[in-house]
Amino acid sequence: MKDDFFKYQAQTTPHPLALEISHAKGSYIYDTNNKAYLDFVAGVSACTLGHSHPKVVQAIKNQADKYLHVMVYGEYVQQPAVDLCQSIAKNLPKPLEQTYLVNSGTEAIEGALKLARRVTGRSQIIAAHNAYHGNTMGSLSLMDFEERKAPFRPLLPDISHISFNNEADLKHITTKTAAVIVETIQGGAGFIEPKNNYLAKLKAKCQVVGALLILDEIQPGIGRTGKLFGFQHYNVIPDIVVMGKGLGGGLPIGAFTASKAHMSQLQDSPKLGHITTFGGNPLIAASALATLKEVTETDLMSQTLEKEQIIRQHLKHPLITQIRGRGLMLAAITTSANITNQVILEAQKQGLILFWLLFEPKAIRITPPLTINKAELIKGCGIIIDLLNKISDTK
Repeated sequence: MKDDFFKYQAQTTPHPLALEISHAKGSYIYDTNNKAYLDFVAGVSACTLGHSHPKVVQAIKNQADKYLHVMVYGEYVQQPAVDLCQSIAKNLPKPLEQTYLVNSGTEAIEGALKLARRVTGRSQIIAAHNAYHGNTMGSLSLMDFEERKAPFRPLLPDISHISFNNEADLKHITTKTAAVIVETIQGGAGFIEPKNNYLAKLKAKCQVVGALLILDEIQPGIGRTGKLFGFQHYNVIPDIVVMGKGLGGGLPIGAFTASKAHMSQLQDSPKLGHITTFGGNPLIAASALATLKEVTETDLMSQTLEKEQIIRQHLKHPLITQIRGRGLMLAAITTSANITNQVILEAQKQGLILFWLLFEPKAIRITPPLTINKAELIKGCGIIIDLLNKISDTK
């Protein structure tokens, strides 16, 4: 299987981890030798309820027995998609009331950018340094990492950048700005939280000049930070909220939500202002709805904050300088990129799945399923500490 993987499937890096997967359940992934791997990554924050959660699997099976794709998005009334959009609206503050369902987080970003330009009639988009919003042409344009952008230029024009948490940079937001887009908690940069009421000040500046605030909740959303959406910690309501990853319960999804007045701008002049064939797919919507119900109707979110404290208590080591983030969106920062690489690669051999962050080479990603239990957390942290001890002993 591995030979065929390298021969037939396009690769994203020269050295993929290439774990050969047999099955996955709960907090564990199993390889073709039936070796169990405790999952501290959750598909990069996508598997909110772990692997093969029974309620999600049952929802998928129930819908599969009824119908799959029947029509391009927006034409037919399909109960799973309607129920999902209604549930999202009920769990968001006003005026965030209408949701456009798409296929991935990056497509949701594209839709949000188009909507902001349509609503304001302006073209300038302001993003943050070290941001990551996806890899399609528009989303890639928001990045300020030239090494990644240069091979694909020309990209989207009229993009500017400000520094996250830098209030002095707010002066760059003007009456020419259509939207400012930031991650509620910066992901690839190292799980950096907003400070000193930064997001509320950002929204206030946007309101003054008539720009929209787009918050990217693709990673922090769906309960990962202890609230359904990360922005609910920070005294702010965005004009457009973007979600993906963890909403799908393990299936691919994206969505962006705004007021009905704003979202109606995609209906006409021109018609089909945004269109997608598979957005709102009934199978995926059923999976997402089951996920959202489980997160909102149980104590998983409050447990998430308790589990954060367990990780912080059990990941104390001289080679860890800090643990950034909130809830189960955490990054352990080691003293060097080399140590981080050693831990991540060796951990897999020891049956623990860890991963990197894009722009912070010293970060160890710790984003397990929200359903992970205390014993599993302590076990995984123990493996990390043991590896760090071995590294210390060789110095």
